[in-house]
Amino acid sequence: MDRRDLTHGGMLALAAFIWGTAFVAQSLGMEHIGPCAFNGARSFVGCIVLLPVIAAGRRLRGAGKGQGGSAPLQSQSPKVLWLGGAVCGVLLAGASLLQQASLQYTTAGKAGFLTSLYIVIVPVLGIFLGRKAGGKVWAAVVLALAGAYLLSVAGGGEGFSIGLGDSLVMICAVIFSLHIMVIDRVSPKVNGIQLSCIQFLVAGIISVICAAILERDSFTLSGLLASWGPLLYVGVLSSGVAYTLQIVGQAGLNPAVASLIMSLESVFAAISGWLVLSQPLSGRELAGCALVFAGVILAQLPGRKAAGNR
Repeated sequence: MDRRDLTHGGMLALAAFIWGTAFVAQSLGMEHIGPCAFNGARSFVGCIVLLPVIAAGRRLRGAGKGQGGSAPLQSQSPKVLWLGGAVCGVLLAGASLLQQASLQYTTAGKAGFLTSLYIVIVPVLGIFLGRKAGGKVWAAVVLALAGAYLLSVAGGGEGFSIGLGDSLVMICAVIFSLHIMVIDRVSPKVNGIQLSCIQFLVAGIISVICAAILERDSFTLSGLLASWGPLLYVGVLSSGVAYTLQIVGQAGLNPAVASLIMSLESVFAAISGWLVLSQPLSGRELAGCALVFAGVILAQLPGRKAAGNR
């Protein structure tokens, strides 16, 4: 594996770590405002955080005008940037809102497992888009999916029925898969930070409109102020930093491999719950963590030639 693959894989692993550890902040924030308002506020925070980063990048490019590093940004199409950002924002808003809504009808364990179905959906979509995954990637998919099941779905005899909440979160998994595929197509052509900023702006507008319609009673300034801590944590780290790492990191990896690395989110969520919330991991859950890690490592082992296919 070359250094470029390690760098991009490390970005996605860090994003998964941030998403997993942000679960505590998300839970605390939901005590005062609804899911639409929370998602809207965190998206706007993520957008605002990236604005000075974009401004600083422009100043640096201006100071180094004429150098090769500035050429890709000069040649990017504003139409592709804004259209790609808008599509990513719509998909991100839809997936996040469906995931939150599903928790009203199904358990967190089922929701976590069904969301991770993007591990399978992404390589399947890749087949239709001419991006076939190799045998090792499919083996890694099986390992990671089995690990996510052990980690997220409690054992017992209650069975695994599909209800309204389960259906909503399965649609959410499909939308997250489309989000990954769109980023794979757009991110190599535009500036990743600008793309991330636009997607947060669009996701925030959609979420706030939904909050104004569906959560009029709880969508208040006092509720937002009461959630300022979790909102800043999730908005700055989970949105502003992690989703930007996803966009930049995905630009150098096969989307099937990227989805496997990002599935580490479920492992980091379980570990952070164990350390921060004193929720111990059972032997079953530890086995799930091991399988997800094994799947991610296996997916990174082959010396892929994906870069030459772009």
